[in-house]
Amino acid sequence: MSRGRLAGPDRRGRFGPYGGIFVPETLVAPLAELEREYRRARRDPQFRKELNCYLREYVGRPTPLYLARRMSEALGIRCYLKREDLCHTGAHKINNCLGQVLLAKRMGKRRVIAETGAGQHGVATATAAALFGMECVIYMGNVDMQRQALNVFRMERLGARVVPVTAGQQTLKEAISEAMRDWVTNVRNTCYVLGSVLGPHPYPMMVRDFQSVIGREARRQCLRKEGRLPRSLVACVGGGSNALGLFHAFLGDRQVELIGVEAGGEGIRSGRHAARFAGGRPGVLQGTHTFILQDREGQIKLTHSVSAGLDYAAVGPEHAYLREIGRARYEHVTDRQAVDAVNALCRWEGILPALESAHAVAWVIMNARRWNRDDIVVINLSGRGDKDVEQLAKWESKHPGKTLRKGRK
Repeated sequence: MSRGRLAGPDRRGRFGPYGGIFVPETLVAPLAELEREYRRARRDPQFRKELNCYLREYVGRPTPLYLARRMSEALGIRCYLKREDLCHTGAHKINNCLGQVLLAKRMGKRRVIAETGAGQHGVATATAAALFGMECVIYMGNVDMQRQALNVFRMERLGARVVPVTAGQQTLKEAISEAMRDWVTNVRNTCYVLGSVLGPHPYPMMVRDFQSVIGREARRQCLRKEGRLPRSLVACVGGGSNALGLFHAFLGDRQVELIGVEAGGEGIRSGRHAARFAGGRPGVLQGTHTFILQDREGQIKLTHSVSAGLDYAAVGPEHAYLREIGRARYEHVTDRQAVDAVNALCRWEGILPALESAHAVAWVIMNARRWNRDDIVVINLSGRGDKDVEQLAKWESKHPGKTLRKGRK
């Protein structure tokens, strides 16, 4: 299958049957304007030069592709970590936020808004807004504000106004709804900086493109270090921007396996999870057609994950397409497995990963036997775990138990 066929979306904003534009009439024109301006900016050498300069000198790119030697020895594979946790602000989110806020500046907007779950997208948006002197409002579910208080503090110090959302489950889904309501009301002077490969077209395409720097770097780095491409790429999937950012440069390399890892929460049978491919079906949510956790009447199910960044009822439409055509596979791990993976990586490599990233680490640990000793496996370490220490301490105090089984023994 050619890379071109996989590089969508089509003119309707669809990846096969997924994606599209399902929004109120008042947002149709703003979305069309956003797409036009983005396509112009993408072709503009000056825009690309400015963005690349900020990625290099402000964010700290390229991030290392690090051979995790003790982890590799324990698991019997060659395991590399793509160190997005070393980006300024502590996660991959800054790649997309700088691109979107630069685009908003180019469009003459004075105000940016965003939603956030784990807080990293909110921090990155607030950072970019401060950098360019723009007003910034962040919508965040009240539950997420409590479990990510450190990131709320960071956003406020950066000059953003953080608005608590108390509707529904008080997590990411509700935060997105409030941000979209704000955009409808203030569309003339405001740009909505969406944080993942979700929502109506052109957001899934645009966010993927801004994050694709991850995979382009990883591909070059792996060829330089090993002289060959990886056997497998593994990344956590909430909305899925870090995963698509890693996967995109490898889509045409059919020998490279693409594996996304969703939040299995307390187990699929419990109903308390956020594994859309394991427990969901196609439907429309917040502007896009994709896989959604919903009941037979189409009502959105409650979701659960120890990780605020994976606790969302829908997945990016391009992920749904890649799964349908067999180019990527999607697995899930539980809260306990993710927490145990945090502890394992800390002790193996002295790296505290975000709970989101730990889902990918956990899946590799549990499935190490599927690879040979010379197989290269790249895990996207999408963020650092400073933000999660309080959540981890609370979770472990309530859930004592055995640790994750490691290695080949």
